[in-house]
Amino acid sequence: MKLVKAEKIEASKYELQISVDTATFEAAVNKAFQKEGKKMSIPGFRKGKAPRAIIEKMYGKGVFYETAINDLIPDAYSKALEESKISPVAQPEFDIVSLDDNGLVLSAKVFVKPDVEIADYLGLAVTRTVAPVTDEEVDREIETVRERNSRETEVLGRAAETGDTAVIDYEGFCEGKAFDGGKGEDYALKLGSNTFIPGFEDQIVGKKIDEEFDVNVTFPTEYHAKELAGKPAVFKCKLHALTRTELPELDDEFAKDVSEFDTFAEYKADMKAKIEKRHTDSANAAADEKLVDALIEKLNADIPAPMFDAEAENFLRDYDMRLRQSGLDLNTYIKYTGMTLDGLREQFRPQAERQVKARLALEKIAEIEKLEATEEDINAEYQRIADAYNMPVDQVKESIPNDAITDDMRVKKAMDLVREKAVITDEAPKAEKKPATKKAPAKKTTAAKKAEGEDAEKAPAKKPAAKKTTAKKDADKAE
Repeated sequence: MKLVKAEKIEASKYELQISVDTATFEAAVNKAFQKEGKKMSIPGFRKGKAPRAIIEKMYGKGVFYETAINDLIPDAYSKALEESKISPVAQPEFDIVSLDDNGLVLSAKVFVKPDVEIADYLGLAVTRTVAPVTDEEVDREIETVRERNSRETEVLGRAAETGDTAVIDYEGFCEGKAFDGGKGEDYALKLGSNTFIPGFEDQIVGKKIDEEFDVNVTFPTEYHAKELAGKPAVFKCKLHALTRTELPELDDEFAKDVSEFDTFAEYKADMKAKIEKRHTDSANAAADEKLVDALIEKLNADIPAPMFDAEAENFLRDYDMRLRQSGLDLNTYIKYTGMTLDGLREQFRPQAERQVKARLALEKIAEIEKLEATEEDINAEYQRIADAYNMPVDQVKESIPNDAITDDMRVKKAMDLVREKAVITDEAPKAEKKPATKKAPAKKTTAAKKAEGEDAEKAPAKKPAAKKTTAKKDADKAE
């Protein structure tokens, strides 16, 4: 097998012609016969035992050609790329140029990276907005930690109060008849949460454990279940238990329990510093996005569509991986959302186009500025990836080629250079306009929610889940 020619046929597209000699092609055809002939039934022969000549006489001389050619293509194409020094950016289009006594000639049309021009990429001017840290924000963060460290205690010796969690049985009746979705057992309802329709929770306040009572309510006139809208209803209830959430005091002991600090003042100051860093990191990331947008504006390149298609496919694979990490997969997601693979690809297309353009711009800058990755840079990047995914470095090196890491490091150095030379001006955040206050809609019981399409036999609302800490995510920003 050898490369006959490598010819540029249009912008960013080459045609490779690959010759396969007669002996090599004949060997591939014979191999195809050995594999496919076993599956073929020929009259007068046991299945898989007919000679090749008999099969070819019955089905035609080229019966095994397709399998043979498909077996030859990977090796032939790989050698052609190596000889031509061409780096494709998408899957090739194969064609048969000729097939005769002289052997096989294949054509592979491949897209390559386009010629890129970029200028005036240093000294870009962008603005950066760092949001100030407010006392309210610090307090909210601390309150979240406080709630995470709360505990539920059983309430004994008193009646239910707002803020308690009441464990109840209930069954609703409208015009003397039980209605679908209006029954629940051992349901934990936070009093004051407004989970049920107005008036329901208020009537549990003051009731005692083991007490049976009626709750009388009227469904809102705009209620979605027309058969209940505007009508009075009575819920037969029994209170089984009461619990109360106890929050820890915000003092030095709290600081010691949730941090490495000995005083609450130190803990609060550290919390503020962390929020400030988060705001700064977010502002820096937003400024980087503006720099990338500016680079894309200065990019001059005729980019082949298959580059965008391939990148959109990468986004799709990454999305599938993230779904799997959360216990789902792409097929399940599509099934329950009504989306399609093509629809998802279309959604990812703008991101893919931006990513391709940004990468081409930064690669060109790295080339112009003669930026190179050192061995130290490469090893540090392998270690960073290993730490991020909790994998041994050697395993990462087996998974990711050295060339890929080298290219990424050159792109990173290009972005570092653009950022270093940019003129970044800080500006104060714009004051947010407060939306006009609207009257909150009446809360629905799950009886109503279920009538919208869920299982109508379950309780009026789901039991609130225990609060969970937010899992830390390793969000590697592609530059």
